[in-house]
Amino acid sequence: PAAAEAAPWWSGGAAGEAAQALAAAFPPPRNGQHNVWETRDAYAPAPLARAEAAVAQPPEATRFPLGVARGQVAATYIVAEAEDGLVLVDQHAAHERLVLERMRRAVADGGVARQALLLPEVVELDETACDRLDARIGELAEMGLELERFGPRAMLVRATPALLGNGNVIGLVADLADELAAFDEALSLKERLDHVAATMACHGSVRAGRILSVAEMNALLREMEVTPHSGQCNHGRPTWVKLAHNDIEKLFGRK
Repeated sequence: PAAAEAAPWWSGGAAGEAAQALAAAFPPPRNGQHNVWETRDAYAPAPLARAEAAVAQPPEATRFPLGVARGQVAATYIVAEAEDGLVLVDQHAAHERLVLERMRRAVADGGVARQALLLPEVVELDETACDRLDARIGELAEMGLELERFGPRAMLVRATPALLGNGNVIGLVADLADELAAFDEALSLKERLDHVAATMACHGSVRAGRILSVAEMNALLREMEVTPHSGQCNHGRPTWVKLAHNDIEKLFGRK
């Protein structure tokens, strides 16, 4: 007779009863059936997402007279690559001119849009300066600057030109008072408004030392290309210069 198989160690007693109950509760699969863990798909990690560039590639330099921005020097000068050389742009001087031309167009179209101050700003000046500003309140309002006399030695600013953004209100009003002292009666109304616009443009322009993104630099270049007189700042200095390929090659002794 065949020898009887040894019973497993857990087949007797309480342990054996528990094992038998467990086997009854979870019988082996019949033919053609599979356990849950046999049919579950193997885990496969999702492929890593590929990040796309947040900024589109700059357009070809051949498409634009002032080229495309490649970087900044001293956070003051934009370096652009054009088809025939390198263009260096003084960002403050260039933007100052653009703001001035925007203000001129706005005045010609009926007036500069204003942005009201949430809290009116009080600017303290000497009485003579306040008198000059008080006498030109109507002209300044055409430029988007809403002033009101606030006692003998102060002016209240209720609104500023929207084109200037959130600038230094106190510095703007003080500079305008100085400008009026220099040319007030010597110039015509149109000339005075132009001087006022130039002073405001200086306060509303990008400052030297400000780091710009590539998109901001290219936007500045594109606006310069379509704005009259953008090659000269409000004070008569050039806003950009170009180093032609031949000039660069001469610098390196290639020609």
